[in-house]
Amino acid sequence: MRIARFSIDGNVAFGAVEGDTAAGGGTEGLVLDIIKGIPFAEFELSGTKVPVSKVRLLPPVLPNKVVAFGRNYSDHAKELGNTVPETPFAFFKPSTSVIGPGDEIAYPSFSEELHHEAELAVVIGRMCREVPRERVADVILGYTCANDITARDVQRREKQWARAKGFDSSCPLGPWVETGLDLAAANDLTLQCTVNGGQRQLGRTSEMIHPIEDLVVNISEAMTLLPGDVILTGTPAGVGPLNAGDEVAVTIEGIGTLTNKVIKRG
Repeated sequence: MRIARFSIDGNVAFGAVEGDTAAGGGTEGLVLDIIKGIPFAEFELSGTKVPVSKVRLLPPVLPNKVVAFGRNYSDHAKELGNTVPETPFAFFKPSTSVIGPGDEIAYPSFSEELHHEAELAVVIGRMCREVPRERVADVILGYTCANDITARDVQRREKQWARAKGFDSSCPLGPWVETGLDLAAANDLTLQCTVNGGQRQLGRTSEMIHPIEDLVVNISEAMTLLPGDVILTGTPAGVGPLNAGDEVAVTIEGIGTLTNKVIKRG
């Protein structure tokens, strides 16, 4: 099931996405069956349907925290001249960095080198802590597309990544959460990034150094994960610059396409 979060006539709701996605990730012909309740508990479909074209798609979840893992693809670590970490390497993006499909990425005034990073995002479905490896699948609601937008010059200059990766609009998520993928499938998906229609990144999640299970085990050893929290799993090689006016799209096999436009802040 694909679960979207959307607004219509000033109201916010969740809905199950029905229909086939158009070529290029378009939503023409898709409809939403409005959910009674929230997707983090037992819910029913209302039978009330609305075309996706009539709503505004929002970030599919509002995470309490976004836990991101860096350098989880060896080719990406090497392209930036970094060593490959022996254990998962985590950092955080605040909830205020999250935007949804179609929302604008505001180029931060303190940077002159903005980069895209296409990533698979794991959405947590229930409160959990110290999750054993064999129970990881039980705590995952599903998966969505993410773009870990990074002020690369600030990242190099400041070393600590709070501003470089945590500024407003630096974490596009969407277009919905796909709940129908098991762990084996999620660990072997094609993901790509295009800028203005030209391919920049192309890889498979099977190239991750630490698979999804390792990442959930690692971070849940340290902190409680809440329903709606998001884990970013790293990006393949091919990261590169974004400029005001660019349209950047992240497409992940079996999930969909997340598209955002870059604008000049202010």
